[in-house]
Amino acid sequence: MKSMELITNKLQLWAKRHNIPLVGSETIRGEKNYCKKLEDNLYLPLTNEVRKMIDAGDGGELKSSGMHKSKMTALHSSSAIGVNIFQYWMDKEISIIASACGFCKETTQISESIHFEEKFIISGITGNSPNIDVVIKNKKDEKIKAFAIECKYTEAYRNKEQSGIAKQYLDADIWKDLPNLQELATQISLNDQENKYLHRAQLVKHILGLNTKYKSKSAFKLLYLWYDVLGEDGAKHREEIEKFKKVAIADKINFISITYQELIIKLYQKHYGNHKNYIDYLASRYL
Repeated sequence: MKSMELITNKLQLWAKRHNIPLVGSETIRGEKNYCKKLEDNLYLPLTNEVRKMIDAGDGGELKSSGMHKSKMTALHSSSAIGVNIFQYWMDKEISIIASACGFCKETTQISESIHFEEKFIISGITGNSPNIDVVIKNKKDEKIKAFAIECKYTEAYRNKEQSGIAKQYLDADIWKDLPNLQELATQISLNDQENKYLHRAQLVKHILGLNTKYKSKSAFKLLYLWYDVLGEDGAKHREEIEKFKKVAIADKINFISITYQELIIKLYQKHYGNHKNYIDYLASRYL
C-alpha cells in the first residue's frame, strides 16, 4: 500500500470511530476525505483570533466556494494539524510546546504568543510573501525573537514535482552571508529535479523572510515538522531533510526537524497527566 493511501485509510478509520460524517472535496464528488463541518476536523473550535490570522494568509485555508469544501476541512490538512497541535497552548504555558518541538528548555519560559500564517516580506521580491504556518514569538529582550514552524503532513507523499526558486530571488540582494543557500537556490531554479519529498524552495524562502525581518540569523529558529511513514518513502524523506539541514547549518541557520509522532510521544511522556484529553486526541488521530 502506498504511503498516501495508508494515511488516507487511517484518517478515514479515525473519522468512522468517532462517527464523523465525510464528504468529497466537492461534497458529492471526490473521495470522502473532508469533514462536513470544520469543527469535526479540529480538537478545539477556532478562536476568533486564530480565524483572523488564517483568513489573512494567502493559502485560502478557510475559503469554500459552491460545492467545494474548504482546504481546512480535509482530514489530511496540514493547516488543521498545525491548529490541532498549537492553538491549544495559546492560553497555557507556551514553553511546554516550544520545548517539545526542540526549540528550548522547558524551564526557559521565554515564549509569549503563538501566531498562524504570518507573512514575512522579503526585500525586493514581488508577489506573495512567505506564509509560515506557526510562529512562536519570544520576549522582546530575548536574543532569539521567534521560533518558526513549517507544518507538513501528506504533501511529501503525493508524488508531485517540487517547484524551485524564481529568477527574481537569484537577482535580489538578499543572500548576504548565505552562500550555501544561494548556491542551492541556483541549483533548483526553476524546478527541483532532485528532491521528491522535501520542498526545499519553500524552506529557503522562509529563511529569507525570517532573515529579512529579524536582520540576524541568530534571532530565529526554523523547525520542519513532518509526518513519518514506514518504508522507503519515510527513509528518503528523512534523507532529504538531513541534506538540507547540512546546507542550512553551513550558513549558520538554526534549522531543526522533528516528526509529529516524536512530538506527540514527547508530550505524552512528560505532560500526559495535565493534558490527557489533548494528548489522547493527538495520539488517536496521528500516531
